[in-house]
Amino acid sequence: MIRLKKFGVAGLILLLAGLLAGTPPVSAATVFYEPLTYFNSATWQKADGYSNGSMFNCTWRANNISFTSSGQLRLALTSPSNNKFDGAEMRSVNKYGYGKYEVSMMPAKNSGIVSSFFTYTGPSDGTPWDEIDIEFLGKDTTTVQFNYYTNGVGNHEKIVNLGFDASQGYHTYAFDWQQGYIKWYVDGALKYTATSNIPSHPGKLMMNLWNGTGVDSWLGSYNGVNPLYAYYDWVKYTSN
Repeated sequence: MIRLKKFGVAGLILLLAGLLAGTPPVSAATVFYEPLTYFNSATWQKADGYSNGSMFNCTWRANNISFTSSGQLRLALTSPSNNKFDGAEMRSVNKYGYGKYEVSMMPAKNSGIVSSFFTYTGPSDGTPWDEIDIEFLGKDTTTVQFNYYTNGVGNHEKIVNLGFDASQGYHTYAFDWQQGYIKWYVDGALKYTATSNIPSHPGKLMMNLWNGTGVDSWLGSYNGVNPLYAYYDWVKYTSN
């Protein structure tokens, strides 16, 4: 992980190394850039041994989180026994507020599942439920869904056509969260802007892969195919 709040000689060396390696540039305002080549317990937590219930038809398992030999985070959806499913979720240790959130990822493709990148805080943190989402519905990975919740109020879904199949390669997805708006981007191109009832509470940065139940009209029916994998190459948060 790279943590830079100001540049010295070491900061410039890291910046040049990142540029030469093809990673996104790290600016003086960057709070963190994480290449996701290994599990960094100073930055991340693994969800383990519990289920969100409701539409989530899986139990979070820490052992469904791994890292590839080529240096990417891999989240798995598996079935340890008949009609029982395990998903994967990784979340940041710290909360973050207004700023730009970016991820390079490749979602899983299959009906009835979701691969995600989002911020979240809620009653378990002693706060109202605020959330900002980038979600891939596995039934159609040529689209991406943007959404947000403010004090538990959602219904802001926006489906955007990508012009490519997100499950076939890495692309950069981002949202810029400010006091009066949220702007979502794909590969640097602005795709959607929301300006009404914007969330205000800092949240944890989250990534997960899960299968749904009772929401076939949204996700399609999950057919039990497993294992399925979502891959994440890097994440970056730049503060205001």
